[in-house]
Amino acid sequence: MTSFNITKIPNPKTEAEIAKIYENPGFGRYFTDHMVLIDWEKEKGFFNPRLVPYAPLSIDPANMALHYGQSIFEGLKAYKHSDGSIKTFRPKSNAARFARSAKRMAMPELPTELFIESIEQLIAADKNWVPEDKEKSLYLRPFMFATEVGLGVKPANKYLFILIAAPAGAYFPQGLKPVSVWLSKEYVRASPGGTGEAKCAGNYAASLIAQAQAAAEGCDQVVWLDAIERKWIEEMGGMNLYFVYGKKDKIEITTPALTGSLLPGITRDSILQIAKDLDMESSEVKISVQDLKNGAASGEITEVFACGTAAVIVPVGKVKSSDGEFSIGDATTGLVTAKLRDALLAIQTGTTKDVHDWTFKVG
Repeated sequence: MTSFNITKIPNPKTEAEIAKIYENPGFGRYFTDHMVLIDWEKEKGFFNPRLVPYAPLSIDPANMALHYGQSIFEGLKAYKHSDGSIKTFRPKSNAARFARSAKRMAMPELPTELFIESIEQLIAADKNWVPEDKEKSLYLRPFMFATEVGLGVKPANKYLFILIAAPAGAYFPQGLKPVSVWLSKEYVRASPGGTGEAKCAGNYAASLIAQAQAAAEGCDQVVWLDAIERKWIEEMGGMNLYFVYGKKDKIEITTPALTGSLLPGITRDSILQIAKDLDMESSEVKISVQDLKNGAASGEITEVFACGTAAVIVPVGKVKSSDGEFSIGDATTGLVTAKLRDALLAIQTGTTKDVHDWTFKVG
């Protein structure tokens, strides 16, 4: 175990104040009392791990992250189980992806043990912030960015890892109601050889203009197509997509195959396995816009949903583009979508047996 320096806030939020926040937490609007910080320098490696009160940072104007974008992050949730324990879902997978993102961005790779310990330290200090409501959770945001001061274009020699936590309700205000999506043909999220597989801040900055375009077209989210042919479906916003084929006893779910430009989602990977557990076929294939349009028209594709840590699973009801629009099924939340969501949440919240050993006790 790493020795963390602990500095607690003198007047933490009361249970009544926290309960008031959880009445309408939104997503990323409120933050817990503490945060974890760990420094990295080329000569020292990771050092000075500490838990301190949540507070603003002081950043030099020539901080290299502000100029050259060396910044990565992860997202996972903490849930309170019926036995009083606090668990997260597949945190070692998040730690591994965080390390892969760091490697792609020429940043230091935080050891898995230190990633997990930072979560344990924050949960120990802010355990009262983890809700008992199964539809709500404490969202954990680990991130790291360059802190070296200078304007030379090169990998920085100094970085700061931070872990913060935020009460989380529904990611989409409408809850489990289907969203409408805009197929972006003008902009792309990532290209082969780029940073699509990395969870870096720049990917999300590049997505904002297309998301604004989707909103202007009356849609909730943008769907990305491949950068080369602009015909293959990749992701929805910052989430992976799934397509449901068939009904009743013969169901297959498919998700776009990882090509190097898609983020390998941990929820995505979990759903592939959960589908098999529920006697559904699951596969990873390339799916074109025309495949989707034809499948929706013929009834072969009965449901579409997106998945990710923040939103869990959200159904897609309508697809819109410059060529027109069409609905998926009857544009309601499908039975398969709801079943997979319930199964996933049951594992995460501890209301069913975790046969894959995915949950990890942190408090």
